[in-house]
Amino acid sequence: MNIGLFFGSFNPIHVGHLIIANTMATTTDLHQVWFVVSPQNPFKKATSLLHAFDRFDMVQQAIADNSLLRATDIEFSMPKPSYTIDTLVRLGEKFPQHTFRLIMGEDNLTQFVNWKNYQQLLDQYGLYVYPRPGVAAEAGANLRHHDNVQLVDAPLLDISATFIRDAIRSDRSIRYMVPDVVDEIIRRKKFYI
Repeated sequence: MNIGLFFGSFNPIHVGHLIIANTMATTTDLHQVWFVVSPQNPFKKATSLLHAFDRFDMVQQAIADNSLLRATDIEFSMPKPSYTIDTLVRLGEKFPQHTFRLIMGEDNLTQFVNWKNYQQLLDQYGLYVYPRPGVAAEAGANLRHHDNVQLVDAPLLDISATFIRDAIRSDRSIRYMVPDVVDEIIRRKKFYI
């Protein structure tokens, strides 16, 4: 199968993530999209993250009814911080029958050359890129026309996990921003308060 990998901290997973993943799985040549829940993003402070197992559980609950989406905790047993290239190599060893592709937001194209082994990522795996609000058309222009970069028409969504966490701390509703099951888990376990 051709698998798209959607990396992130998913802190928490929200409807923006789900819409992008479903769009990738239903409008491209990808057979499934796997959410790679990162225990620690090299570009984010670990202290702002909910525990990895709690975030993984929320992702699993959010996608339970969609056979095109799957969650993986592959990075949980890997050295931290996790780097995309190392995860892709590990997934290739564990699932040699699959071809893996990298899904990323358009805003990441400008920084992509700073990623560990970015050229190998580009050449061996390729990128499926979705639009992001406020990103200039020339952002990452040199990569946009690369043979292994596929720009995917997807909804422009300006929703962030930071906004959701702030709303929770301010005792505001997050209804419709996250799936109902995720909202229920957050309330029950008093996450992000």
